[in-house]
Amino acid sequence: MSSLQRGSFDRAPIRIDRMDPIPILTGPTAVGKTSLSLALGQRLHAEIISADSRQVYRELHIGTAKPDREALRSVPHHFVDERSLEEPFSAGMFRSEAYRRVAAIAAGGRTPLIVGGSTLYLRALKHGLADIPPVPAQIRAQLRTRLEKVGPHELFEELQSIDPAAAATMDATKTQRVLRALEVHAATGRTLTSYHDEQEPPPYSFRTVVLFRGRKELYARIERRVDEMLARGLIEEVRGLLAAGYDPSANPLRTIGYQEPIAHLRGEISHPEMVRLIKRNSRRYAKRQLTWFRREADNIWINAAQEFNALQAAVMDAVM
Repeated sequence: MSSLQRGSFDRAPIRIDRMDPIPILTGPTAVGKTSLSLALGQRLHAEIISADSRQVYRELHIGTAKPDREALRSVPHHFVDERSLEEPFSAGMFRSEAYRRVAAIAAGGRTPLIVGGSTLYLRALKHGLADIPPVPAQIRAQLRTRLEKVGPHELFEELQSIDPAAAATMDATKTQRVLRALEVHAATGRTLTSYHDEQEPPPYSFRTVVLFRGRKELYARIERRVDEMLARGLIEEVRGLLAAGYDPSANPLRTIGYQEPIAHLRGEISHPEMVRLIKRNSRRYAKRQLTWFRREADNIWINAAQEFNALQAAVMDAVM
């Protein structure tokens, strides 16, 4: 029997209302979320809400480890292949639309199951977003120019002096978040932390399961995934995106698995160096994800290395 077919521990669908915790299945990249979510999706009679910031884009496939067509047919998915790279999409847009879909899924008698590892999206869902005024484009452009001139570490040090609480949650090399905090302060005179302290609570509660594996095993899985992506044609996918005229500086393409092939295709790095960087950056990303998960005291940690049926049962017990 396929692992996606219903087993002996099937249960009735969970009925969600505004007081019931919504299940979240998350964990670091390559830990094994997709295969488990498909099995759970059938057992819970669920619809999956993808909390992956890149799978929403129709043009990105191999580099995002997007579920294949058979998987997408086996369980209804939301926020997969719904936007073009030319269309803006943000954590705030995801949050408001995800709440609407949670309500619609539950009203239809099915279970909303949130799956993904984008910590910004999960943070937006679980804790809400601050009501921050728009930042003028000129301020954003000035900060990007400064970044190119002085580098990320000087800007990060500036943020540490302006908003140490926000800086403590960031990595100096994750320039998008650092620039966001600095531009908010430059535009409003207030820190990002002060806005977050005022944000409205979300309309739902959540029960979060974090899958984990031993570091050595997880890193080996990450490196195998990178090798598989390259074998499936990651370079060709990126070459096609550039040939189609997509801006390589667009946020979705300035991410792991795309920025390195772009640099290689531009002749900036060799093929072996590209592979090394994708693997290294993916390992570092997994480490940052785990750091954020550990800050959430109510997370339920489950070892993904156990036998698959036992893993399904453990997660089912955790989210019921």
